[in-house]
Amino acid sequence: MPKLIIQIPCLNEEETLPIALAALPRQVDGFDEVEWLVVDDGSTDGTVRVATENGVDHIVSLTHNQGLAKAFMAGIETALKLGADVIVNTDADNQYDASCIPDLVRPILEKRAQIVVGARPISEIEHFSPIKKILQRFGSWTVKLASDTSVADAPSGFRAIHRDAAMQLNVFNRYTYTLETIIQAGRKDIPITSVPIRVNGDLRPSRLVKSIPSYIRRSLVTIVRIFIVYSPLRFFTTCAAIIAVPGVLMIARFLYKYMIGEGSGNIQSLVLSSALIALAGIVAMSGVLAELIAVNRQLLEEIRIRQLQQEMNNRAATHSIWSRSEADEENKRSQRQ
Repeated sequence: MPKLIIQIPCLNEEETLPIALAALPRQVDGFDEVEWLVVDDGSTDGTVRVATENGVDHIVSLTHNQGLAKAFMAGIETALKLGADVIVNTDADNQYDASCIPDLVRPILEKRAQIVVGARPISEIEHFSPIKKILQRFGSWTVKLASDTSVADAPSGFRAIHRDAAMQLNVFNRYTYTLETIIQAGRKDIPITSVPIRVNGDLRPSRLVKSIPSYIRRSLVTIVRIFIVYSPLRFFTTCAAIIAVPGVLMIARFLYKYMIGEGSGNIQSLVLSSALIALAGIVAMSGVLAELIAVNRQLLEEIRIRQLQQEMNNRAATHSIWSRSEADEENKRSQRQ
């Protein structure tokens, strides 16, 4: 029986969570079960109480605030252990129109993709400033280059993830999961696509975008870090080439001056160029070492996937045993009657 779990990472969402939950569906075509999961990221208000009062099926409470990315991954792993076939992630501020969930999961049900990202109509969102709209497009363009995917709205958190793809995701960045998961999908050849969605009115200011300079700085750091983690050799060799080119040019300049009899006054160019080339060599070797570390990371990710699969298989086997036991008891009761 296909199961859909809709997860919502929360941090002090007492006021907006009831609105978001009221819009969530309890039935979605293609699924026999639809359950709700709230991930409480160390909230200090009544978020957990509100979730319980509004019929949330599962609540995961982190001991303290660990960031959106950690909360997202905690929800993914819990949903997998609960037997989810598809996981939909949405926000507690009701930014995304929950009526678009059937559209979001359709490419997965039709086996056209394993990750589907909801693409917001960025140009039509009134509460997005012109600078934020430009940054959203720039971020999506950058992720396209890094991941070789064609996701239209990379920063969107409204997405559906198939069980097989969810087991392969592992977010290292604490700031946000949106960019890194798309790049992982591209690097791991996970089928990914996007579908147009609708958005609701703004209930509160974004907590990720506290200020434009902060958002730019954090986004750039995130993108650079992702390049280092997932393409270390390419990243470091590119940096080495950038460092080495001025050194090579200065050596060529020195040799030219030396050949025309003016080399005695340009020894400092030769010293500086030698230092740059040596530094480029160190950076290139760092890339080789980082690539070897990346291989170990991939092995650890495979071990983690096998562990999750084993836990899911054990749960399925236990559930099957319980189901047979319940059926046997029912048969016995029927015979006694």
